[in-house]
Amino acid sequence: MAANIQSLAQLLDTSLIPQQNKQAEQSLRASETTQGFPLLLLQIVASDTSGSDTRLAAALYFKNLIGRNWTDEEGRYKMAESDVAAVKQEIVGLMITAPPGLQVQLGEAISIIAESDFWERWDTLIDDLVSRLTPDNPQVNNGVLQVAHAIFKRWRPLFRSDSLFNEINHVLTKFTEPLLKLFESTDVLIAQSENNKPALQGLYQTLNLIVKISFDLNCQDLAPVFEENLSTIMGLFHKYLTYSNPLLVTDDDDEAGPLERVKAGICEFLQLFTHKYEDVFDDMLQNFVNSTWMLLTTTGLEPKYDILVSKALQFLTSVARSSRHAQNFSSTQVLEQVVEKIILPNMTLRSSDEELFEDDPIEFIRRDLEGSDSDTRRRAATDFLRQLLEQFDQSVTQVVWKYITHYLQDYSKDPKANWRSKDTALYLFSSIAAKGSTERKGVVHTNLLVDVVEFFQNNVAADLVAPFEEVQPILKVDAIKYLYTFRSQLTKAQLSDAFPLLAKHLASPNYVVYTYTAITVERLLAMTSDGQPVFHPEDLRPYSKDLLQHLFRLVEQGRTPEKIQENEFLMRCVMRCLIVAKDASGPLVEFVLGKLIAITGEIQKNPSNPRFIHYHFEALGAIIRFVAPYQPESLENALHDPFMSILGQDITEFIPYVFQLLALLLESNPSAPLPQRYKDLITPLLNPTLWESRGNVPALVRLLQAIMARGADHFVQNNQISPILGIFQKLVSSKLTEVHAFDLLEASFIYFPLASLQPFLKDIFIILLTRLNGSKTEALAQRFVRLFYFLASRDKDGCGPDFVIRAIDAVQPGIFGQLYTAVVIPDTQKLQKPIDRKIAAIGLTKFMAFSDEIAGQYHKTWPNSVMALLKLLEIPPVPSQEGDVDLVDADIDDLSFGSTYTRLNTCKKRVPDLFPEVPSDLKKWCGARIKEGNAANGGRVDGWIKAELPDEAKRMLRNYMQ
Repeated sequence: MAANIQSLAQLLDTSLIPQQNKQAEQSLRASETTQGFPLLLLQIVASDTSGSDTRLAAALYFKNLIGRNWTDEEGRYKMAESDVAAVKQEIVGLMITAPPGLQVQLGEAISIIAESDFWERWDTLIDDLVSRLTPDNPQVNNGVLQVAHAIFKRWRPLFRSDSLFNEINHVLTKFTEPLLKLFESTDVLIAQSENNKPALQGLYQTLNLIVKISFDLNCQDLAPVFEENLSTIMGLFHKYLTYSNPLLVTDDDDEAGPLERVKAGICEFLQLFTHKYEDVFDDMLQNFVNSTWMLLTTTGLEPKYDILVSKALQFLTSVARSSRHAQNFSSTQVLEQVVEKIILPNMTLRSSDEELFEDDPIEFIRRDLEGSDSDTRRRAATDFLRQLLEQFDQSVTQVVWKYITHYLQDYSKDPKANWRSKDTALYLFSSIAAKGSTERKGVVHTNLLVDVVEFFQNNVAADLVAPFEEVQPILKVDAIKYLYTFRSQLTKAQLSDAFPLLAKHLASPNYVVYTYTAITVERLLAMTSDGQPVFHPEDLRPYSKDLLQHLFRLVEQGRTPEKIQENEFLMRCVMRCLIVAKDASGPLVEFVLGKLIAITGEIQKNPSNPRFIHYHFEALGAIIRFVAPYQPESLENALHDPFMSILGQDITEFIPYVFQLLALLLESNPSAPLPQRYKDLITPLLNPTLWESRGNVPALVRLLQAIMARGADHFVQNNQISPILGIFQKLVSSKLTEVHAFDLLEASFIYFPLASLQPFLKDIFIILLTRLNGSKTEALAQRFVRLFYFLASRDKDGCGPDFVIRAIDAVQPGIFGQLYTAVVIPDTQKLQKPIDRKIAAIGLTKFMAFSDEIAGQYHKTWPNSVMALLKLLEIPPVPSQEGDVDLVDADIDDLSFGSTYTRLNTCKKRVPDLFPEVPSDLKKWCGARIKEGNAANGGRVDGWIKAELPDEAKRMLRNYMQ
């Protein structure tokens, strides 16, 4: 055992060395399935003799192991039962005693375990936690509360459900009383320890966790014990909202200390109660509003208070949402005080903001732009002001306008010295001018009491036109940002006039100026009106060369892979320029492709920014989409080496992108034979280990489909159909990949001759029927129904309705009737996509009009087939219960390296119409085919219509046939 621990610790240490990381990771992965492995990791985490880096590596690996290997999507354990039991037994005690850095990782692991097991499969956990709470040992209490918070915080974003409330009630009955007792005893201990700094710090950490857990316990509904003791609890919260002690004041101006964290948590709790439980909290609210007002007017401007100030402002914003409580702020005199004492101090640029602008410009941009600044003072002050504007638009506009005018006049007295006044004026104006905005369009509704265009012409345009050296960089950024913010309020002509000005700003030496320029150009080019792009290739052509040259120069300024990738906004702008330019032949293509290939070579040395990488591959996708149809060979030659290098070096972050781009290259030249370089890829692509990463699956399936489309005979000649079907079997066994299994299977039926699939047919249907019988999901059922009708609709190679019936009956005689009645017919109307509904209508028509099996042993299903067809053609689809079935796509805004797959928009696959010969007027086509089947079979369909259908169905079917 000791030797095992030692060798595992060595492997963990090696995994921290970049050059040896991959090898160590592979060895660790190979050991994962060994029984006892999770416990060895926990022993290293617990071991005082191991180094702190080793212990942290073990905790991180343990957390990731739990994330990957605790349960499958059916909720079954993937580890040995003994390991599961041992982990649950050890982890709570270990987390309670571990140092804070390790507690975070173990807390996340507990949260993952709780996600699947709590509370039914881990019903002893709360009793275990409560039994460990002590009246006077903050260190133990803090460990217990960390575990509790790790579990309970999962409830915050969830939708209400019976199972969620069962879990919460289980916790409330056991945990709330002990928590309140602990709150009261902690309050007493704080009073006793007010001169003992170490004791006070431990107790304040307890208090901070009590506040967070109080939020967790009430986030879905008001906890009964809180309602019964609300005046006591709120009394304590009020005490600590206004509490101060010099021993808890930190010297660090940047990092929030214990006082700030507790007060910020209390403000968050108050915001929850104002928003959700105003009826029970109403009498106490005014007292908190007064104290929060005092807090805001006496808190300094140092960054350590930022989260506290923004949470306090968010509480006041929620108070202002209530028409009754907003009356507190309605008089002009109070509004002037609000603006002067709260809005302006928190909206004005501080020296710490200027330092960030100079020293960490990319962080300045992200905070300012991305909504990551929801905890910044400026954002919180703006939200509060806008909430007041919603209640009293006339008086708020008048009060704020006075200050805007004052600051603009102050600026004009001495523009060089008083530039900050103009910055404040512009920020104030944006705060009251914008009433509703979207990421795609910017501000879409404005305050009708101010004129956005006139303000731009009088106060902003000059800064945009003036040379760099004449305008303070932050005011340059303000001017560019004004265009960005109010772009939907300006005409296309006004925006077009701004393009040459913006292109010049990409030459600015200032990081924030040129980055904001790239952001603004990208958003202008992405604008749409009534679903159509506002800017077209001809609008961009005069500037595209200039823009792209500047953008690539700025990206390449980074001397290391990390610096090149740092600024994703530049690459997003490159991507957008290429998408709008649609340039398939211009001289820029060679230049752009050369630059993108060179950047690929650099960033593959150390992929570090998922967003930059995504936009980079989108840009390559745009080149392929617009250029490959005209010059496929030159593109394939240019991209072959860089792509093969990525696959050869197994750069996991890039591989799903490369598969998508290779597929797009192949699809762009559909009639050409399959080049040898793709034939050489087939064997490696069929390697099972490549399919183990879920993020690879959608792109791999797409690439295999593209190769099959152009080289199906190669698979047949080299006996490679069996491995394809092996992959299908693996994919269809999981809910997360079942959709892709059907894509692969459908492609096999489209591209391979039916004779080559014949030996596998029975096995294919055994796999499908077993899965439908064992764990049917809506997505699985719908894809099966589509495949069923697709095979019935095809006339090629002996497919058709009777082929499907016989293939299913080969699994078990007579089973077709049960399957058709229980699964296929009921799920037909659930098909959502027009193409799926078209396939189903064609298939049903073939069953009704041409099938000998339906005419014979399965004839009792005929009337149901008719009714299914009529519903399909006459009634809109049933809304889906599961939403989008493609579970493994990641949102571009949530990008991080991991097992998720991110689809490239520029590589979006056009949905093929598998039956282009069938016109869009399906009713007419179905009627004509039924007539044809009737004639071919001696009028038998006519006889069935007369004898077996209700009058309304007869009438509708006859209409189609005419």
